[in-house]
Amino acid sequence: MDLRTCVIPPGCFRYGVHKPHYRVQNQRTNDFITPLGTEPDGEPCWNRANFPVSSVEVEQADTIYEIANPFPFRGTTYIAKSWADANAADPGRIRLPEAADVSFCRVIKQWREQGIMNEVPPEKIFASLPEQMMLSLAVTSTDPDDLVYLAHLCCEFEGKIEVGNPRGLRYQRTNDGRTKPHITNWAVFEALANNPSLPNPYKQVMVLKPGAQGGSEIVGEWRAPDGTSHVFEYLRRNSYIPWGHYAANMAHDAVRYRIQDLTPADITGMRHLYYQRTYIRMCEQLGLPSPVERKALSVSELETLRLSIQGALSAGKNTRAPALDATLWGWNFGFDFSPSRYRLHASHQQIHQQFAMVPRSVTMEKSTGASHETTDGGYLAFGGSDLLHDFIIAYRSQTHRSFFSDYFQAIRTNRRMDGREDRESGLIIHEDKNVLVFVPKAQTSQWEIQLVTSMPIGNILEADTVVRDSLDHAMFITMKILSRLGATMITTIEYASRFHAGNKDFHLLYAFLPKLPESPGAFSEAQLRWINGHYPEDFAEACRRSFRECF
Repeated sequence: MDLRTCVIPPGCFRYGVHKPHYRVQNQRTNDFITPLGTEPDGEPCWNRANFPVSSVEVEQADTIYEIANPFPFRGTTYIAKSWADANAADPGRIRLPEAADVSFCRVIKQWREQGIMNEVPPEKIFASLPEQMMLSLAVTSTDPDDLVYLAHLCCEFEGKIEVGNPRGLRYQRTNDGRTKPHITNWAVFEALANNPSLPNPYKQVMVLKPGAQGGSEIVGEWRAPDGTSHVFEYLRRNSYIPWGHYAANMAHDAVRYRIQDLTPADITGMRHLYYQRTYIRMCEQLGLPSPVERKALSVSELETLRLSIQGALSAGKNTRAPALDATLWGWNFGFDFSPSRYRLHASHQQIHQQFAMVPRSVTMEKSTGASHETTDGGYLAFGGSDLLHDFIIAYRSQTHRSFFSDYFQAIRTNRRMDGREDRESGLIIHEDKNVLVFVPKAQTSQWEIQLVTSMPIGNILEADTVVRDSLDHAMFITMKILSRLGATMITTIEYASRFHAGNKDFHLLYAFLPKLPESPGAFSEAQLRWINGHYPEDFAEACRRSFRECF
């Protein structure tokens, strides 16, 4: 059975090369020859090329590389050689241009200078805009004055409004007795609240103060010793993720909307809350003493807790089997909202990370004709990481080798797909003794980067303080690199083994998946066919250059 992976023993990559040539029989009945316009010399420009007389012979179409993902459940990547060759000539071109400054107030000022609409105050001009234009400005404007005008149009501020210094929002009672802010246009409000150029006093009042977005309880807190970073842990009770969904969110007094503003301490804080919550929940499940309440754990206390959990799990029969035995961790960075009301990424202001735990099984209900059966623990709960776990076992079974050992060997001995010996061939961006940051041979996002533990550490219960520090630092580096290249929307996901798995071939892995402006995903991506326009080796070189610029 073909494992459908690009990694094969003894540790190398394989991929397919399409060199298409074919004939197309012409079944067209009529010609519709017409001029399209004029050429530079004034002669008509005709559409004759669209109407061939006979069948079409395609002697040499573009070469396409087909690379199965290292992990079969993630599909296959296709690279167009002509596009990739253009980028290979200059890897420095693999970046997005900086966004241009946008200011509608500047346009109004120009109108004034031309004697246009002098009698109409700016706030009325803004109020007359169609919602689609308001949304576009709310997302793209870099002028704080634009955003303040829009803020006063989409929600009500309390008391006598002093523009530039809001004190709070007006709240109203709902039918069920709850209170909610009086917002007249939620789409514009949300777009504004995610715009880094909105003045901080408005961010604070509209969304950042604890409670401004609802009653989600704050159940954890982390502060940097020097006071430069502050993170809250929110509980989301009623979540699409069952059994407790948490978010480590930068606090109201540590505003972080851009990766440029992110500090190593911020990453440390968010990740600390993830480790802490997971370890505490494991203690509760195993019947171990939990830490005292209303107190954040120190790094040393966190490690002591981890070791006690590891000891209990190793004891096996002497402890209760944890019902929740896997982590679910992710990070949506960035936000966008199209004028047509399509949300393009994320759902929350401020930089934040989300985490939860996944059970091994849940109650199963089954309908058989007229009867309805219920079985406790009869339905295996889904975890995306389980797909990776199953593949690693299948790889071992068929090859009698460790997948990650072969994967690392393939990465370190990689050769360029175009066969060029005069260009960079390395896929590695950063490494230390604990982790490796690299560009996968088959990228599911055009700019995908992966982070993996160098040793067979499958989850955060197996990662000691030093390894956790390496992971956090590498995560910070990777986000800085991608941001420097122009990525503004990045999803990061964790692949971790279940705590009871005992699979020594598993390595904890993170995938960083930027969204690019002209790659929204369509029918190809729905079939797990990922289209790319550069060789992975050239993107790795672009990342290394970005790394040198950042650090």
